[in-house]
Amino acid sequence: MALALTACGRLTVMPPPEGEPVVLKPAELASTWTDADGGTLTLKQDGTFIADKVCVAVSWYDSLAWSGTGTWEQGSNTKQSFLAVTFDDAQPVGFDAAHPTTVEREPASYAALRRGKVLKLWVAVGDPDNDYPNCVLTSPAS
Repeated sequence: MALALTACGRLTVMPPPEGEPVVLKPAELASTWTDADGGTLTLKQDGTFIADKVCVAVSWYDSLAWSGTGTWEQGSNTKQSFLAVTFDDAQPVGFDAAHPTTVEREPASYAALRRGKVLKLWVAVGDPDNDYPNCVLTSPAS
């Protein structure tokens, strides 16, 4: 979950999209995931991916959509899977040189959710104090 300090200095937690945390098998992750703007993240079973204008979260910057190739890894705790992606290029397509901290090729990890039959990967985007939307990817197989 994303954390933010309110104007009063209190810590608030940004809510995730609707759904319950879920542990996914690698075969369930190896699919094409689509965001609300039509960006796609195709995860292959060999641990590589192809991204086409997919939403990512890097630092506090909002509205980042990157394209390129790279590798992915799954992590899990007892309740939820997490997906980490690392882009091959130091500056993936969509990289904004005006934001020097986005030099990282590793955006924040996505967390897995299930709402009914729909599988989702999500990550908080931007400054949580400004109530930016979450980046949510859904699987067409779900």
